[in-house]
Amino acid sequence: MSGDLHESLRDNVRILGDSLGRTIADDLGKGFVDRIEAIRGLAKSGRQGDVQSSRELIEYLRKLPDRDLLPVTRAFNQFLNLANIAEQHYRARFRRVEDYKPGSQPVLSELLQRARGAGHTPRKLVESLASMRVELVLTAHPTEVIRRTLIQKYDAIDDCLTVIESSLDYPERASRARGRLEELISQAWHTDEIRHERPTPVDEAKWGFAVIENSLWQAVPAFHRDLDSLLLESAGERLPLDAAPIVFASWMGGDRDGNPNVTSKVTREVLLLGRWMAADLYLRDLEQLKAELSMWKCNSALRAEVGNVAEPYRELLKRLLQRVEATRDWAKAQLDGRSYEGGAIIESSDQLYAPLLTCYRSLCDVGLDTIANGALLDTLRRVAVFGVTLTKLDIRQEASRHAMVMEELTQTLGLGHYREWSEEQRQAFLLAELESRRPLIPRRWECSPETREVLDTFLVIANEQSEALGTYIISMAGQPSDVLTVALLMKEVGGVVSLPIAPLFETLDDLNRSGDVVDRLLALPGYRALVGDRQEVMIGYSDSAKDAGQLAAAWAQYRAQERLVEVCRSHGVALTLFHGRGGAVGRGGGPAYAAILSQPPGSVNGSLRVTEQGEMIRFKFGQPDIALRSMEIYACAVLEATLLPPPAPEAHWREEMDRLAELAHQAYVGVVREDPDFVPYFRAVTPEGVLGHLPLGSRPTKRRQDGGVETLRAIPWIFAWTQIRLMLPAWLGSGEAFGTRLEEEGGLEVLREMRDRWPFFGTYLDMLEMLLAKADVGIASYYEQRLVDEPALKELGAQLRERFTRLQSVLLTILDQPQLLEQTPLIRQAIEVRNPYIDPLHGLQAELLQRNRDADGAISGELSRALMVTMAGIAAGLRNTG
Repeated sequence: MSGDLHESLRDNVRILGDSLGRTIADDLGKGFVDRIEAIRGLAKSGRQGDVQSSRELIEYLRKLPDRDLLPVTRAFNQFLNLANIAEQHYRARFRRVEDYKPGSQPVLSELLQRARGAGHTPRKLVESLASMRVELVLTAHPTEVIRRTLIQKYDAIDDCLTVIESSLDYPERASRARGRLEELISQAWHTDEIRHERPTPVDEAKWGFAVIENSLWQAVPAFHRDLDSLLLESAGERLPLDAAPIVFASWMGGDRDGNPNVTSKVTREVLLLGRWMAADLYLRDLEQLKAELSMWKCNSALRAEVGNVAEPYRELLKRLLQRVEATRDWAKAQLDGRSYEGGAIIESSDQLYAPLLTCYRSLCDVGLDTIANGALLDTLRRVAVFGVTLTKLDIRQEASRHAMVMEELTQTLGLGHYREWSEEQRQAFLLAELESRRPLIPRRWECSPETREVLDTFLVIANEQSEALGTYIISMAGQPSDVLTVALLMKEVGGVVSLPIAPLFETLDDLNRSGDVVDRLLALPGYRALVGDRQEVMIGYSDSAKDAGQLAAAWAQYRAQERLVEVCRSHGVALTLFHGRGGAVGRGGGPAYAAILSQPPGSVNGSLRVTEQGEMIRFKFGQPDIALRSMEIYACAVLEATLLPPPAPEAHWREEMDRLAELAHQAYVGVVREDPDFVPYFRAVTPEGVLGHLPLGSRPTKRRQDGGVETLRAIPWIFAWTQIRLMLPAWLGSGEAFGTRLEEEGGLEVLREMRDRWPFFGTYLDMLEMLLAKADVGIASYYEQRLVDEPALKELGAQLRERFTRLQSVLLTILDQPQLLEQTPLIRQAIEVRNPYIDPLHGLQAELLQRNRDADGAISGELSRALMVTMAGIAAGLRNTG
């Protein structure tokens, strides 16, 4: 990679930008395009150090008439989205899904060679991949601001770029593609980019299913084909037919934590939608197979099943088609509230898989291996990964909601007040009821609507096929009784404990206590009798960072995982850690490969669950080529962490991290929790107050509507700071910690030693470096200048910016670099290319926020829409924003 953007990326940015310019000129005239170019020119000059240009830019933006504010914001927003398309296209073409330093791109073939060199046999490699269980959990955390209709147009634009690049010898084909490109960009420009209504949880689930239909359906068999080729070359055998190293789960329609819009009815509807879409997709596969498998040679097993027919494969597939079609009709009838009177349906994956396996084995037995390992094998791989539901739906609910049910129940039964009982009393009661054969819940219990909704959710679980559901996650879990309560409710409503139950540890205190809580839980014989020898635990990244600051939270997460690994090992229990990561660094985001390899040794033992949230779903899985590379990265990282785990940290590194975390935590809390000016400053300088009006997702922006910043969800908390480019949650406290150590003897040496030899610490510094490069204290200062009046708040703002500047200097000293992102030029160049388009959006957003406040929140609909577009544009320009 040279100092400039790769030539093909630069060319595509220019092609898309020129086309957008022509589209805007056709709509609003060349004079308007000249105005846009003048704004961009001033922003570019300002970025090059011309202070006068920066002043002129702000003055120009402030004088824009109201009628121009919306089209100007839309122009810059559209360019940033087109720049993202060009970058995504580049990453897919050159297999660069994540931002790595040169030479650190993970390649599975090289990893297999390294594993062989470390003494792992070819058989061990096959077994490790076959038993690997990586679950990528698609969540609707609402940082994806782009409408689905625009995403479809952007995908089509990407296809046009592919045709243009591959048509050097076919000018007519390239010309047609350029014409189509112009058409699509015009369609995008004339489409409203902001939703007028919040998506419902069902809408979010449909969006998740669309990612599977449009991308993953193609990428999954391609991923397995690549794995097979590597294993055939290195081990002489394929991956077993039923192996699924990477599968997909979802929270869309199942995550009811603080979201009153996710009800039992919604969950059931989403489960039915998954059944309907799975049947529809498999019908397409089966129609193709029926057309292709016209062979007459077959083995005795297939002949016994279909009889003496001329085309045995087609006969079996015809029968299977009828059942899958009946399944689609059944699901549609259920969704429409109609009774179903058709034929037998597919209830489980085995009923779909078995006939296909019969065909596969027959083809192999009669020497037609080439045919067996074509489209038929692709479909078998899809069944192994997607089942008959496409994803496993997780259920998430707050521990307090379950405790509320038990409180109401114990009062009804005259047993006292559950919430007043000690933890020991709760455990004794719950364990006794778990062993009891009599029902605890009265048959016709007239409970409150809130309790009824919780029980109805358990009823949905009880009535569903187990393979349709994933894990039951308990947020804000703090004691073993929180897990036992869910187990009891499952038993009471459904008869058996049918789902894995995962406590979610989110706050700093919860993380620090997580190992002891799980230790006490696993020591309960009654609990072990229910769940056996497997335990899942979820680690929260968002709320812990918001609670304690990023550095203290990262160390607490690391130590919690170490302790959980130790506890489960001592109990003879297989542990699966579920990482609740977000897209932003402040919520545990960053390149997956580095993140997985920076986990404690033993915490990734062939098993991993991780959330893929918001806009990162589209960036990682929205297109087949990108999705293929993303899956390879996950497989690579988990295999390496399992077979070639990172070293355990040295004792003096632990002492160092304990001290750094404590210093960072004190500094963070001193500002966020203890400075009385912080909350007023946050509300004055960021767009937090209007975020609730942006229809980002189905959840409210606050857990409680009557609280302050402490009740704000981690997503809008991160999103608001990102919009003004201060990125405060991801770095506040780190500067004080590192700065203190650099002033002490030997501090720099030990920090550099940790950076070079400890993946956890090195990855943390890499993420911090990327974050600081995307931040901009000059822009944050302008928001303050425009929006903050009180001297005390301005003084706090100056202090925060000084802390940021000090951290940047300290980090460069530790990294021994003259500038940020010296080792990752692609990220640096991408930021530099986008800045002249993001900067005007910041200026316009600050202006619109002030006008909105002057009008007491009653600016015109067009100006309100312009404000929303600035948020969408800044999010698009900075990408991992939430």
